[in-house]
Amino acid sequence: MSETVRFVVPAADEGLRLDQVLARHVPGLSRRRARVLLEIGGVFVDRARVKVAGRPVRAGQVVEANLGGALDRAAATGAGAEARARDQAALPPYRVVFEDEHLIVVDKPAGLVTAPTPESDRGNLLDLLARRPGGGPVYLVHRIDLPTSGLLVFARTAAANRALAARFVEHDVERAYLAVVEGTWPEAQVRIDQPIRGRRAVTHVLGREVVAGGAATLVRFGLETGRSHQLRIHAAAIGHPVLGDGTHGADALRRFTPRPRPPRLALHAAVLGVVHPATGERLRWESPLPDDLAGWLERLRTGAPAPVAALAAPSPAPAAPSPVPAAPSPVPTADLATTAVPAAPSPVPTADLATTAAPAAGPGPATTAAPTAGPGPEEPR
Repeated sequence: MSETVRFVVPAADEGLRLDQVLARHVPGLSRRRARVLLEIGGVFVDRARVKVAGRPVRAGQVVEANLGGALDRAAATGAGAEARARDQAALPPYRVVFEDEHLIVVDKPAGLVTAPTPESDRGNLLDLLARRPGGGPVYLVHRIDLPTSGLLVFARTAAANRALAARFVEHDVERAYLAVVEGTWPEAQVRIDQPIRGRRAVTHVLGREVVAGGAATLVRFGLETGRSHQLRIHAAAIGHPVLGDGTHGADALRRFTPRPRPPRLALHAAVLGVVHPATGERLRWESPLPDDLAGWLERLRTGAPAPVAALAAPSPAPAAPSPVPAAPSPVPTADLATTAVPAAPSPVPTADLATTAAPAAGPGPATTAAPTAGPGPEEPR
């Protein structure tokens, strides 16, 4: 569980090393763990991330220590360049599905953080992209959460960053998610308009497929707005939380009797459509359900038992295909290819999902782009 400890440096600590001051004022934090926390980027001084353990502090400075799972994991593996290399080698592989001099589109696996967090700036997708040989600067445009897989766009130039950010602000972005929710999603429930933390939040239902005898439903969601955890909160509010969601649907997983249980959060960002920041061309990418969710869903459909090792780890992602022209007919969910194509005027229907007569999903949410070093805004997931 994450915890943030803030304190003001007293006059008596003027000139002491930062790691010393952290050990003095953060309960249970030794100097060794303080140095690890500094190395992974979990310490801010006057709101700026600081990593130098020997940096002298001044009286009146505000120090913030962000404690949580990132510190526990780093403390177990150690500090230094070798430990960082080991951590990076253990991360799940991502897949670049489109790249030019202006933007990068990535299919992110579950288990990989999109961008730096207050706890750490280590082992995230933004950092990995920026560290590629010859990669150059990378700018964060939006996020999806750690347990969610799917498509993300990053900017490669400041100009592209501004242009993409403006499209998100104007809701001129197409995004659709596939989720497996508990129970039978009501056929009449085609739109959810419910504020989240006092802000307008609207989700559209584009299609559904009831599986496992009504114990679960595969739902295709479209976003009109994009609040943090929007799809998960809205699904839970309707009484059909996303399976595998320990934050908004823990009770649902206990009630879910079919086996196997979901391998992780059953949520995937399947469609992303943007206007190219330099050419003005509308591009659209689609990503199929990853092997872990696809195999689990198929077993729910057929009632087949799970192989012993089926949920141990997903298969490696295939190589990214080259951009190809748009298909002339709708693409089934199971055959969705991750391709850069001119955007269709409306979302592609999902094969096997009963399409619902619902308003077309509005484009994406207002999302402020952030430079590489910043943690950036939250993305619905």
